Amino acid sequence: MTVIILTACPPGLRGHLTQWLLEISAGVYVGHVSTRVRRRLWARVVDMAGPGRALIVYQQPGEQRLSFAGHDHHWTPEDFDGITLMRRPSQPIFNAAMPTGWSKASRRRRFGRRGGSHGSSSTASEEK
Repeated sequence: MTVIILTACPPGLRGHLTQWLLEISAGVYVGHVSTRVRRRLWARVVDMAGPGRALIVYQQPGEQRLSFAGHDHHWTPEDFDGITLMRRPSQPIFNAAMPTGWSKASRRRRFGRRGGSHGSSSTASEEK
């Protein structure tokens, strides 16, 4: 069985893959193809992916009984004592859309409320 996962790839590539594999979800293709067809499909994916990313998972003889490869993906496959695992990037990917700094709620928790007389504990301790 072969599984190909595409992200942000051109529609022409998606159309080409539907000739050989079944699209079970947006960008996820599954099917049984021969090794020769699988290699040619993967070469076509790499050529046509453009700015997109792609992953392929396929059956392989061995302990894991599968193998995988990626194209322009943040996660990379690495061999650890005969077992292939996916390595995530060590540093988080910076997202410019996310605000930086402390939120208002965390500032209130950290520095406390100022300027309000909401039951201060100092007057309660003086009365005892």
